[in-house]
Amino acid sequence: MKQFFKFMFASMLGMFLTVIISLFILIAIIGGIVSAAGSTPVTFVADHSILHIQLNEEINDRASKNPFENFDFNTFEAKKTIGLNEIKASLEKAKTDDKIKGIFLNLSQLQTGLANIDEIRVALLDFKESGKFIISYSENYSQSAYFLSTVADKVYLNPQGELRFQGMTSQIMFFKDALEKLDIEMQVIRHGKFKSAVEPFLMNEMSPSNKKQMSTLVHSIWNEMTAGISAARGISQDQLNAIADNISIRLPADALKHQLVDALKYEDEVMQELVALSGIEKDEPKLIELSKYKSAAGKENIDEDEDEDQIKNVKEEIAIIYAAGEIRGGKSNAEVMGSETIVEAIKKATKDEDIKAIVLRVNSPGGSALASDVMWRAIELAKAKKPVVVSMGNLAASGGYYISCGANKIFAQPNTITGSIGVFGVVPNFKGLINNKLGVYVDGVSTNKHSDMMINTFRPLDTEETVAITEMVESIYDDFITKVAAGRGITKAEVDSIGQGRVWTGIDAKRIGLVDEIGGLNDALKSAASLAGIEAYEIKELPRQKEPIQQLMEDLSMEAKTYLLGENLGSTYHYFKSLEEVSKRQGIMTRIPFDMRFY
Repeated sequence: MKQFFKFMFASMLGMFLTVIISLFILIAIIGGIVSAAGSTPVTFVADHSILHIQLNEEINDRASKNPFENFDFNTFEAKKTIGLNEIKASLEKAKTDDKIKGIFLNLSQLQTGLANIDEIRVALLDFKESGKFIISYSENYSQSAYFLSTVADKVYLNPQGELRFQGMTSQIMFFKDALEKLDIEMQVIRHGKFKSAVEPFLMNEMSPSNKKQMSTLVHSIWNEMTAGISAARGISQDQLNAIADNISIRLPADALKHQLVDALKYEDEVMQELVALSGIEKDEPKLIELSKYKSAAGKENIDEDEDEDQIKNVKEEIAIIYAAGEIRGGKSNAEVMGSETIVEAIKKATKDEDIKAIVLRVNSPGGSALASDVMWRAIELAKAKKPVVVSMGNLAASGGYYISCGANKIFAQPNTITGSIGVFGVVPNFKGLINNKLGVYVDGVSTNKHSDMMINTFRPLDTEETVAITEMVESIYDDFITKVAAGRGITKAEVDSIGQGRVWTGIDAKRIGLVDEIGGLNDALKSAASLAGIEAYEIKELPRQKEPIQQLMEDLSMEAKTYLLGENLGSTYHYFKSLEEVSKRQGIMTRIPFDMRFY
């Protein structure tokens, strides 16, 4: 008994010490995060400065206030992040800022979608109209990084560096055999021959229709990229494709030989060139990071020809409503577009008399059909009172297109992924897994024959239930194409012919009438102002972002889990995350093909 109490008290002491140490660590983390999140010092910009742009963190449409989203658990420091809105505002400011002499691009770790790259590229081209220089250097150019870098006056590559230029590819992972080995049956009802969101559960390779749409998609994206590179570098698209087909860029010297870069230089050599270009007599250029420069943006350089009082007294506003993430019912978070949150923002913008127009910034693969319809209705009600313009980001597909289709005008980038007008339902059956593999059984009672339909995932659907769900899917699809037809001013038959779940790039979507114009958020704002009959306006961003400490308390566990799984699973984490999302989906879905990734 004495030995028992000895071990018991030792265990209790160990547990107590663990809790105390963990508490101190948690307090230190929270303190560091809150301190970093709460401090917003005004940045001083020195004369002869050069804006340093790296873009080595994921870029959202607007920067998150979630402290853990930017927290590095290795260093216990909050990383500096920047949203697409802040990047564009900073470039606009730098264009007329006398203290900024030019831009240094270093995009070795570019992490963002192709449509965002298009938007940043346009902003950089606009910056060049000031006559200021842009110099690009990298040790390792990915294809997307190189595409963005070609806006520069000079493109430099490290003498031992790498420039990847071999064409575009897209990959999808399939789980059919794995599910069979686990004795899991995925019961699928869908409308749309191109609705490939469910194929990874049913097949081990792409269907012919999915391969057809994906081939069209990647060729369209590649064509836009090579067209931009061709215009910037003076190399024909045929030459660029020949370079890719022959894997001509194997060594840095090959990139120079084929004129993809202007010179092979080490970073210190580029630094000396930047010193000369900025007009200073020093050994190193005055670089200011974009993440720091954003806090100086908009504070100093008001055009002297403009009436400052008039600017301050502008009451007309345009609301930008950020609609990003997988669509679900309820409230939004960092990764989910909740219909309740978005509808509340739309109602607020509609009722506010100072807001003369609404721009809905959509960046979503879709999700719940019901939640999509709830948001579509809110947009219809708003449109009856003021103009609504949609600006599509990297993704505005399926449910993302559903909520967009009724707008007065739709803008997309050339490489935006959109369309995917189709509907599906997935009901997993885990009976084989728990019975045959685990020896676990489930039993229960119900009041009616189908009380547990789509609730009980431990039995197969019967014929009646399959027919019923098929009817639901068909009804939702018919409603979907009816609303698209009304919003786009075309017939249901025309929508059906370009629907069936097929995905399109922005450039192809314009050709077939799913979008009105190719352009970014600024173009959408100008269109909204024109439709509202206003010239001077301020921007109001919605939904209102939560304060850092509130966001911290809500997302602590989710972000910690994301970090731990991401660290252990590495590059395969996105597949785990996609499977996890499937388990959270409810009801009939309008969603883009499963986990498309481009390389």
